[in-house]
Amino acid sequence: MGEYLCEEITSIIIGAAYRVYNSLGSGFLEKVYENALLIELESKGLSVKQQAPIKVTYNGKSYLSIY
Repeated sequence: MGEYLCEEITSIIIGAAYRVYNSLGSGFLEKVYENALLIELESKGLSVKQQAPIKVTYNGKSYLSIY
């Protein structure tokens, strides 16, 4: 087993993030990077879902976090 639990997909995701940043540089809103990363990950054959709702539990209360 490698350094990561899912080393192959982890490597693809980290590489995609670096390619997006190296291409766009800094200064954009987070949504610009999110959209670019979606395109990059899909180009690598991954199925990607943006801003999926998640359940957050804090201080004994649960919330559904929706973007």
